[in-house]
Order: sequence, then structure tokens, then C-alpha cells
Amino acid sequence: MAQKTKNSVLPSSKLRRTKLAREFYAQTAIEVAQQLVGKVLVRQSRGAELRARIVETEAYLGPHDLASHSSKGRTKRTEVMFGPPGHAYVYLIYGMYDMFNVVAGSEGEAQAVLIRAAEPLDGWSVNLSGPGRLARGLEITRLDNGLDLTGEQIYFLDDPRDRPRLKRTKRIGIDYAGQWKHALLRFLDADTPVVRK
Repeated sequence: MAQKTKNSVLPSSKLRRTKLAREFYAQTAIEVAQQLVGKVLVRQSRGAELRARIVETEAYLGPHDLASHSSKGRTKRTEVMFGPPGHAYVYLIYGMYDMFNVVAGSEGEAQAVLIRAAEPLDGWSVNLSGPGRLARGLEITRLDNGLDLTGEQIYFLDDPRDRPRLKRTKRIGIDYAGQWKHALLRFLDADTPVVRK
């Protein structure tokens, strides 16, 4: 069932949201990860508009962050991460789940933000609790890797009225990352029922 949120009960025509510009993504991954919580992710797909409110993110800080793919260097897979901010980095894990990330920081820094969970809006009934489910529900695949997030296919909207109560925790599933597994780089809306606390 779609979760009712403070935004989902308002008609779209009454909302004054603006698309996030390139400058937003040029901030550090930590800043982008925190500020994306509460933003609305929009996916234009096959003539339909799918919208969801972001409730959980994780920051990956570049090659020195051992949990980041960019710690392995610049490869065909990670090339998008080393490019300009505001592009999609989509990769496959376990041979079955696409994961949707946002490139952040300055070009060459290879910072990114994983979008982990969202609340569906507009009465849409879908489970977006987890990065694999989120990508599947929003029909985001590796074909979207490198997509410009300031364009018209996938983008984020700001709603200045939405001020989530942020909670900061360790990232999930990165036990291989040495001391980086303890870094508090996961951000979530403490009031949402969607996120695994």
C-alpha cells in the first residue's frame, strides 16, 4: 500500500516545487545525501509520471572511502562517478538488483549518493523500501547509467515545506570496508515507517 505522507494528500497543482539544478549536486556527497531526504524523485516512464518522496540515502565520499566503488580506481564501471555531478550512476549487484546513485561533488572526485528508500506519492501502491526495490519500482535500470538528472527523464524536485527529522547511522552491507564501515554516512527520515531502523 502507498504510504500517505504530508505531500501525497495535496493536489500536484497546489505544490510549489522546483527542479534541483546542477549546483545542488556539486556539493559534497554528505551534503547531497542529507538534503535529498524529503525531496521528490520523479521518473517519466512510458507516458506515465512516477513520483516518490526520498526517505533514506547513503553518502560515498570518493576513492579514499573503502566502501565506494571508486576506491578501485577509474574503470569502465566507475567512469560516470568521476564525471560531472548531477548524473545517474546505476549498477547491478548480486546479478539481479539495479542500484540508483547520484553523482555528487566536483568532477573527478567520484563522490556519489545511493538512494536507498522512498515513499510513493499520489496513491501509487509500490514497495520502495530498499535500493533494489526502489530502482525496480521506479523502472530505473543500467540503461539509465550516466543520465543527466537535470533533464526530463529522472529528476528531483524540492519542496521547501518538507523538513524531515534526519537521523544519521552507519551504512548497510559494507563490512568489507575496514574502518569506513563505522562511518555515519546513512541518512534517513526518522518519522517514516518505510525505513529499516
